[in-house]
Amino acid sequence: MKILPLLLTLLIAASVFGQPKLVPTRVALKNGKAFTLNIADGFEIIPAAEGLKRVRFFAKSPDGRIFVTDMYNLTDNKRGTVYILDGWDPAKGKFSKVIPYMTGLHNPNSVQFYRDADGQEWFYLAETEKLTRRKYTRGETTPTDTRPQTLATFPDYGLSYKYGGWHLTRTISFSPDGKLYVSVGSSCNACVEKEKIRASIVEMNPDGTDQREFARGLRNAVGLRAIGNFVFATNQGSDHLGLQKPDETFYALKRGADYGWPYCHSSGGKIFADPKFKRPGQCTGVAAPYAFFPARSSALGFDYFDDADSVPAIKGAFLVSLHGSTNKAIGHGYKVVIMRKGQRLQDFINGFLQRGVVNGRPCDIMKLDANSFLMTDDFSGIVYLVRKKGTVTEIS
Repeated sequence: MKILPLLLTLLIAASVFGQPKLVPTRVALKNGKAFTLNIADGFEIIPAAEGLKRVRFFAKSPDGRIFVTDMYNLTDNKRGTVYILDGWDPAKGKFSKVIPYMTGLHNPNSVQFYRDADGQEWFYLAETEKLTRRKYTRGETTPTDTRPQTLATFPDYGLSYKYGGWHLTRTISFSPDGKLYVSVGSSCNACVEKEKIRASIVEMNPDGTDQREFARGLRNAVGLRAIGNFVFATNQGSDHLGLQKPDETFYALKRGADYGWPYCHSSGGKIFADPKFKRPGQCTGVAAPYAFFPARSSALGFDYFDDADSVPAIKGAFLVSLHGSTNKAIGHGYKVVIMRKGQRLQDFINGFLQRGVVNGRPCDIMKLDANSFLMTDDFSGIVYLVRKKGTVTEIS
């Protein structure tokens, strides 16, 4: 990824981008299910890997393979898996092999790779209660390092166990300068936390040293990606203020910033105080979001498309997965949107929720080239390839 002054690039974008034309596209799965999605004209969507469970976030290994996490289901369980997606067919856009790399994991949401100054490559795994790393050997199909190092531990309980506890996911991302960032969600919908690490993002060195709080007041920053000079995050708003507020938010994080939760929220991109939770100064100094999404739309994974040959519809824009509300009647989310700072959201793919029927819930997006990306659907256990029609997609 090129290191660009992203904020400046997007701030000076003066042209108005209209909603791309969406074209109905039939999706047929191996299990016999078929449905129609609407996708931006000129693109196609291909089921690249099927038969998974609650498949979540991607990472590319140093030897060019795609790794993806699978949390199994919504419960607090130790049945999670990390898969290697292998046997890529560039023309068909499909993986021929899905290899279990690690099994029996505690809600594995995110993995990453890092090469240190000595040339050693490492595999990082974020589970609910801990962050570990182990040496990575290129080409391995199971870990050859059986003695992982625990770099950090996290609270692994919540105040409600209806779905196995509040905010079980931990997401990790490396910045180009080698800093490691970890998001830790809140223990509740809205409360004053007893543990400082909750509702925060932590920064550390690759070996786990020099751990410090990077940002806080983020109820559940599931989407986390360092791009260029910035660490970006999606964040999910509280659920006790009605069905239409607060916003789901997107931030270009600033070191030491407090983004307000549980005391302050965003509605229409403007900060307002929580009627129940009070503190001195209340919302003074709480930054407005970089961008925002409809309440309960559950913004998760994203990536940024900055290539010179990206098509105009997505050039200079983020594509963001809106996972969708668990309350289908609200109808927010269940789509992939085009997001540019200061501009209205545009749909890139929709139709994952139709007349109360769920056809999928987008989770992560990982850019492959200027006009293609992989996307997880953690409802149906599918990895999709989305690409410009008439192109061949390489993974290396």
